[in-house]
Amino acid sequence: MTTPTSLATDEARTRLHELTVIDVRTPGEYAGGHLPGALNIPLDQIRRALPDIRHAAGHGDVLVVCASGARSENACKILAENGVTAATLSGGTGAWAADGHELHHPQGSSRTSWGMERQVRLTAGVIVLLGLLLGLVVHPAFQLLSAGIAAGLVFSALTNTCGMAALLARLPHNRPRAADLDKTLAALRNR
Repeated sequence: MTTPTSLATDEARTRLHELTVIDVRTPGEYAGGHLPGALNIPLDQIRRALPDIRHAAGHGDVLVVCASGARSENACKILAENGVTAATLSGGTGAWAADGHELHHPQGSSRTSWGMERQVRLTAGVIVLLGLLLGLVVHPAFQLLSAGIAAGLVFSALTNTCGMAALLARLPHNRPRAADLDKTLAALRNR
């Protein structure tokens, strides 16, 4: 397995016109602001989009973007396993915006959604508090719920993966509409 290459924000900005930029965040995160010209293909849809991404990669370099870089690294690994070379954006859209580069918003988009990291923090916090509360009020065994979340967070940090994020990405508000994804895949085929 090869380690995906990475582009700094300034290098990506100067090459933006020649790159196919794929944003692997959820549609709600994408609507909150994305790199100019980025196409939204959520991480869990990458395998479905492989033929179209492969087609686009045959015509130029592919840059994969997410909020911080973790999901884009995972997407690049999946692409590499399937013979598609892609680079990640160092620090993701967070670094892009922090470096003063413009984020675009879909035209007519009023949909705002919390970023996946924020959704994970809320969900983990609620489950930990619920486990502690139920452990005090109902039965001490409910504290195992809090311990399970703590163990999951440690595992997530050690492996740079997040099972909770993968589950939350399947919720309806984090899923692309079929027509939107089909339109994105058609745009990839036309590159």
